[in-house]
Amino acid sequence: MKIGIFDSGIGGLNVMAGCIKLLPDEEYEYYADSDNCPYGTKTPEQIIEYTDRGVKFLRDKGCDIVCIACNTATSVAAAVLRKKYDFPIVGVEPAVKPAVTDGDRDKRILVLATPVTVREKKLHDLIERFDELHRVDVLALPKLPVFAEAGKFDGDEVDGYLAGEFKNVNTGLYDRIVLGCTHFIHYIPAFRKIFGDECRFLDGGEGTARNIKKICTEKGYLCSGGFGINYYQSGRIVTDKDKKDFYTKVLKRVNDIRQQLIN
Repeated sequence: MKIGIFDSGIGGLNVMAGCIKLLPDEEYEYYADSDNCPYGTKTPEQIIEYTDRGVKFLRDKGCDIVCIACNTATSVAAAVLRKKYDFPIVGVEPAVKPAVTDGDRDKRILVLATPVTVREKKLHDLIERFDELHRVDVLALPKLPVFAEAGKFDGDEVDGYLAGEFKNVNTGLYDRIVLGCTHFIHYIPAFRKIFGDECRFLDGGEGTARNIKKICTEKGYLCSGGFGINYYQSGRIVTDKDKKDFYTKVLKRVNDIRQQLIN
């Protein structure tokens, strides 16, 4: 079986790490739309065009199922593409429901996302569906995906940017932070400096991976033909060793951060 993972860049490695953990014997085709990243400042028409191109590419590579592992692309393009294609297309969704149903009901919840995700109706419909007590706030962090694509996960530039974005936020009000962009898992250590160690961070990557496994199992796609990953940047196969090593390091970073969350 081939599983296709689409993202504007490296964010989808978050989902792929979860898939590899649950489905370690399958083939993976990873499409990073590096030419057009980040998506958070693009128009809906552009995002649909780019996502359609990537999803079709992965289908043509023989993928049985494709995950749009980008919150921004999911919010804008997933419904459109599900109508166009006849194979399973899985999206990602911010973990608003578990954030609302768990934790201290006297505390507030903050969803962090890209400007497009914050602006789109899909996120606000999700919040309205579960946030009966109106405890959820939303904040856009447009530069984080740009930092992530450059491999800047920490340091003075990242800390300075986040300090500026949160300077008017009363961080003590929150005990749950929902990461509404798959790139944002890499900044949990930086977020902890701002919100403290007691704050819980909810990332939808592993939940998406479980959904992919469920769909593949129900449809009988699993074949355990042997693990492998091909990486593509906007349709061009990645052969450069340094770039492959970077993707491998990002996958490891995701797993390390998730292990720290467990501990």
